[in-house]
Amino acid sequence: SCCFQSTTTAAFSTPHLAYYQNKLKLALIGQSLFGQEVYTNLRKQGHKVVGVFTVPDKDGKADPLAVAAEKDGTPVFKFPRWRVKGKPISEVVDTYKAVGAELNVLPFCSQFIPMNVIDHPKHGSIIYHPSLLPKHRGASAINWTLIEGDKKAGFSIFWADDGLDTGPILLQKECAVEPSDTVDTLYNRFLFPEGINSMVEAVQLIADGKAPRIPQPEEGASYEGIQKKSNAKVNMAQPAEVIHNWIRGHDKVPGAWAVLDGQPVTLYGSSLLSSPVPAGQPLEVEGASQPGLITSSGLVLFGSDGKALQVKSLQFEDGKMIPAAKYFSSGDTTSIELTEEEKKMAEEIRVIWKGILSNVPVIEDTTDFFKSGAASMDVVRLIEEIKPKCADVQLQNEDVYMATSFHDFIQMFVRRLRGEDQEEELVINYATKDINNMTLKMPYQCFINGKFEDAENGKTYDTVNPTDGSVICKVSFASVADVDRAVAAAKEAFETGPWGKMNPRDRGRLLYKLADLMEEHQEELATIEAIDSGAVYTLALKTHVGMSIQTFRYFAGWCDKIQGTTIPINQARPNRNLTFTKKEPLGVCAIVIPWNYPLMMLAWKSAACLAAGNTLVLKPAQVTPLTALKFAELTVKAGIPKGVINIIPGSGGLVGQRLSDHPDIRKLGFTGSTPIGKQIMKSCAVSNLKKVSLELGGKSPLIIFSDCDMDKAVRMGMSSVFFNKGENCIAAGRLFVEESIHDEFIARVVEEIKKMKIGDPLDRSTDHGPQNHKAHLDKLVEYCDIGVKEGATLVYGGKQVDRPGYFMEPTVFTDVEDHMFIAKEESFGPVMVVSRFKDGDVDGVLSRANDTEFGLASGVFTRDINKAMYVSERLEAGTVFVNTYNKTDVAAPFGGFKQSGFGKDLGEEALHEYLRTKAVTVEY
Repeated sequence: SCCFQSTTTAAFSTPHLAYYQNKLKLALIGQSLFGQEVYTNLRKQGHKVVGVFTVPDKDGKADPLAVAAEKDGTPVFKFPRWRVKGKPISEVVDTYKAVGAELNVLPFCSQFIPMNVIDHPKHGSIIYHPSLLPKHRGASAINWTLIEGDKKAGFSIFWADDGLDTGPILLQKECAVEPSDTVDTLYNRFLFPEGINSMVEAVQLIADGKAPRIPQPEEGASYEGIQKKSNAKVNMAQPAEVIHNWIRGHDKVPGAWAVLDGQPVTLYGSSLLSSPVPAGQPLEVEGASQPGLITSSGLVLFGSDGKALQVKSLQFEDGKMIPAAKYFSSGDTTSIELTEEEKKMAEEIRVIWKGILSNVPVIEDTTDFFKSGAASMDVVRLIEEIKPKCADVQLQNEDVYMATSFHDFIQMFVRRLRGEDQEEELVINYATKDINNMTLKMPYQCFINGKFEDAENGKTYDTVNPTDGSVICKVSFASVADVDRAVAAAKEAFETGPWGKMNPRDRGRLLYKLADLMEEHQEELATIEAIDSGAVYTLALKTHVGMSIQTFRYFAGWCDKIQGTTIPINQARPNRNLTFTKKEPLGVCAIVIPWNYPLMMLAWKSAACLAAGNTLVLKPAQVTPLTALKFAELTVKAGIPKGVINIIPGSGGLVGQRLSDHPDIRKLGFTGSTPIGKQIMKSCAVSNLKKVSLELGGKSPLIIFSDCDMDKAVRMGMSSVFFNKGENCIAAGRLFVEESIHDEFIARVVEEIKKMKIGDPLDRSTDHGPQNHKAHLDKLVEYCDIGVKEGATLVYGGKQVDRPGYFMEPTVFTDVEDHMFIAKEESFGPVMVVSRFKDGDVDGVLSRANDTEFGLASGVFTRDINKAMYVSERLEAGTVFVNTYNKTDVAAPFGGFKQSGFGKDLGEEALHEYLRTKAVTVEY
């Protein structure tokens, strides 16, 4: 989502290059983790930091920059101020000058630095500022970027002058602002990581004499003051988007507030609501055009334009913070009595609080974590220090914000320890449809961390029934922020949740239970598959759903059978050695699946992934998301822990790209087109060298010899092309028929096609349903038009069926020559492409069959076993069918050669795609 703009670029990816670059003596003036990271990375590049000037310790704790510098032995100075009544303090300035810096680097400096310090070094001073100067000069730049609804955010590194953020620009970078962005997401996603890299880049440009000085224009310049609580009240008489921008721009500090039911309340976690407003309990909102609503998902507020936004959390004047959804039930504060063991645990936690709040003499039950001086980093420290004490209780940052006093925190902790504070019952907003003699109940929201919820930006899109073109329902259209939340949930589930600690046999038990639930709901799943993908119901029941169930059962059985090996190595006498290997899960895996077999492709990849012990984030195809979301519901019923499985519907360009780029994902499994597979592989390499498996395009050859069983060849030859409407990755893309039987074969195929019933996929007598979506149908018609124009003989079909919906006639082309477009390119539809070959020319037809960059599947029909073996050995494809076709099984590995990809689905080999091998050597 980010577009980088830079005056120039320096390469820092190869550490040894640092030795050859020019180096500077630097003074760092600033503080915070940002300052610490800039300091560390500048030192890694070989620059010498001759002095660090930061703020005094707060409550006995040094700033992170000071901590890092002191550890390295770098001189550290902690001046409370540099000026008094506007005049420099001479002792401070003299101390600074004594370090002999050639350049001052100011990352997020909060102090006013005198100009005789700014201008003193040979190269002057550079400052980081989190806005695209000249816009948003001043200390609250990130906030105002959001408050004003800017479409772009970014930062500037500029040369300090005697104005306020007015010096010449050295370097700027920018990124798009997502509708769901907050100060934190903007900072963490872009301003922090890219800012650190760019500060290092800027210093090297100066060292090399290449740093520009670009004067700031006055046009577009703005300066906004620091926001305070007193002027952060929300003006409700504005459009919803303006209110949303105001709330998210004030998120965390100072916090936007409104008067709810007569009392001031601070609002956190705003998102625009584009889906229908859910039912809720009215709440009076001062100044609003209509009352708010407390719903199961939060507080819904309405703008002056009638549009809505949703707020997730509320904070009262006493500091207590609650989920907005619990506004009317927040008064239940009944305390529970602690057992002796729990009291002992509480005292251990009290010691942890005291270690963090070192400025507080005694931790009382009423001691408030944040009012006592704790900051956001202390929240992380608290949770991390508690983890070893009690691994059974999984705490998150939000838990601390929701229980800020020691008493409330212990009450929350003990309830969680006892299991009384279990996850709330899963809330699902269904789209319902009475069809196929049942009432379908279909989830349509993102599934993240065990909950169904709208996309953060509130966006939705229509999923369409290809039988008649009607809209089934609106589905959440996930944003980059949703992907990041899903990956974070999967990472936490893997690293600290019960899934990572679970015995493999128990993991298998959950997968068996999931398979049982899928079987229990198979008619519902098959019906959803039929209306969302166009699959004929009977085929969906047998293959789309049936094989999915088999796949989960197969891999459930593998969970406790994943083994390493012992290896006899040369002994290091007189000692001895034991060397063995362990098979370990990779971590968070991403899975991106296509639209032709929505549930089955999910099962093929995710079952192996989960059996290996990983957690996953899965993106279903944009046009067929519904069975994946129904599957998500069944995972909760099966008891799969939250965060283990996350389903993110949306676009490949947005969701798929973010999954490819995400640094916390360790493996990506993809089924789809070859061009997209190449892009994914490139992104995975550039991001973090994540493991990849790709099942891509095909142009599978099927060779039919004259000595075949003709009845079987016709039947299976038709199945090889028309199975699942031709939307089949291993479909026979080109049939080679021996000349002596060619005409008979074609005549019999056409005769059988005429018997096929084209129509409603829910009709049990239908043979051929609609193509998956309109764009694909249009592409198939164009494909056939090209075949005719190139001179191939159109024997049958080639057109859209004259009826509502996206129906394509089963099509047969003959006289297809090797150079033609339809001989080389995959149709992915019900188009039989037939070429003759001379009688007895086995090697010739093999050469033609292999003359493709694809190698997914292939087939041969002959009664001669020697010929069958000869051909199967020489066909360049991951699967070879002999006297059959489409015969896949959960135990048989499936995957392609050449540009059809690499890696395997199904079978034992699929497990290895989601495992890593660790070698351990012990000396004894």
